[in-house]
Amino acid sequence: MYQALYRKWRPKAFADVVGQSHITETLRRQAAQGRLSHAYLFTGTRGTGKTTCAKILAKAVNCQNPADGDPCGQCPACLGIDNGSLLDVLELDAASNNGVDHVRALRDEAIYSPASVRYRVYIIDEVHMLSTAAFNALLKILEEPPAHLIFILATTELHKVPATILSRCQRFAFKRIQPQDIAARLLHVAGQEGMELRPEAAELLSRLADGALRDALSLLDQCGAAAGVIDSPRVLEVLGLAGNVQTGELMDRLLRRDVQGALLQLDRLYSGGKDVGALLGELSTLTRDLLIRMTAPRGGAALLSGGYDTALMDSLSQGVSPTRLIFMASQLQSASAALPLSPNRRTDAELCLMRLCDESLCGDVTALAARLTRLEEGGLPAAGNSAPPARQTAPAAPPPPPKAAPAPAPSGLDAPPWEEMPPPASQQPPWEDVPPPLEDAPPPYGEPAAPVPPAPRRRKVGDPVPPPPRPRPAGDGSLWGELVEKFKDRLSIMYQLMLDDARGAVEDGVMVVRCGDGLTLESLNCPEVQEVIRAVTGEKLGQAVQVRFVLGDKDSQAPRPADKLEELIRQGSKYDSFTVK
Repeated sequence: MYQALYRKWRPKAFADVVGQSHITETLRRQAAQGRLSHAYLFTGTRGTGKTTCAKILAKAVNCQNPADGDPCGQCPACLGIDNGSLLDVLELDAASNNGVDHVRALRDEAIYSPASVRYRVYIIDEVHMLSTAAFNALLKILEEPPAHLIFILATTELHKVPATILSRCQRFAFKRIQPQDIAARLLHVAGQEGMELRPEAAELLSRLADGALRDALSLLDQCGAAAGVIDSPRVLEVLGLAGNVQTGELMDRLLRRDVQGALLQLDRLYSGGKDVGALLGELSTLTRDLLIRMTAPRGGAALLSGGYDTALMDSLSQGVSPTRLIFMASQLQSASAALPLSPNRRTDAELCLMRLCDESLCGDVTALAARLTRLEEGGLPAAGNSAPPARQTAPAAPPPPPKAAPAPAPSGLDAPPWEEMPPPASQQPPWEDVPPPLEDAPPPYGEPAAPVPPAPRRRKVGDPVPPPPRPRPAGDGSLWGELVEKFKDRLSIMYQLMLDDARGAVEDGVMVVRCGDGLTLESLNCPEVQEVIRAVTGEKLGQAVQVRFVLGDKDSQAPRPADKLEELIRQGSKYDSFTVK
């Protein structure tokens, strides 16, 4: 009868155990020096050698011809333990013998001396499956066993073992076997079995085994049933991993934000019998591999799952950021966790694919970040597009029209009433062309009415032409109005919006920017904005200036531009019936 490779090539001595030298050396020295413990606890994942080391230790303590702590493998004790005929070494499965009655029977039997060997050894596999009563029944004999008794407990879930048991055992933690060690062992076994195993196929099998040598030998046994050379394509075909190519095609559509193509691909896989839970799991594994290759390109090769070739992952990695891969991994994990309770698994999978194509559909902080990115880049692609549009910069606001200088009135005509001498600079408001307050406006409550100034005299023929308005000094707000559009041309859309809520003026060589609220102050007070304001203002004034941001408007009563426009409209309505005489 054919014997499976993982049974045929089970290690017979400590030297044959792969990847657990930190444990095998300690056990060998204890067996050689006779410093044995009455109870051992082996922990670790499946296929790492827990039960194998337990049997080797049972042979080492009972071997008639030990060699430096290793069993000889030829004496009756070693042969009896290997074939299971020696009754003094008993291997129990706690998953099926987890009741208190089974432990009581074991305890009553353990007090008898061994019949043919030195030590009676009990190997209890999956000990975490014992019930609470069974653990309590085992506790006393585990603490003070007879001199001829040794307990070896093995478990894959250490957190389920009571602390009272842990404190009475020597604990050995078996780690996952490294892929390179598994690949070397597979090549050795294949050579002994006459299989033509390629190194790249052995590396692929070692990654698929996920640190378990028993799983790797089982996969090699499955691939070896097919005649011929065992290479990577043969491994993917025999193990049913050819669907990973379709998973890669679906990932490519998701990265290109092709919602229509992704949904059609999901429909084809679903119609072909693919489980949506397994599909989301494969997408999550592929996303993890892409993220690891991007963030750890050198040392991350050993962390990959091994189901996808290098060329596919290189093509998928083009133009994708780690931030988006982290978002995709989180969405896939959440969707996979919610599938068992979902009334319609296919709908949940389709919604997950839609969110992966467009982050703005999530309705959370991620959606807000996606909308900000849309504003900065000029818009995200519409659903169903095969490729995102090229990055666009926000269009700059058109510059304000130049102000025409007042032309001299023709000879013989009276000047209109709005041609007046400009007031002194000290009385100028921070914005230009603000008309005086309406004459019929009521005075504030509790204050005496100010005297109404006389109407301006119309200029007669022969009167001197008034001089043009004098230039504004750099210290008022007119300079800010001239330069704010230049500031916006060099800044992103977020800062452009914030600049609309700020005013500035040059005071003693310092551009003082007054912000209307704390959010505007905190957003604008950054090196990027400071550098732009400093450079543009310095070019305008021809000298170096400093920039300082403060909270509050120095001239809080000054009208805003929108208020100024409304005031100009109201003021102009007074002169609708004016005619030149």
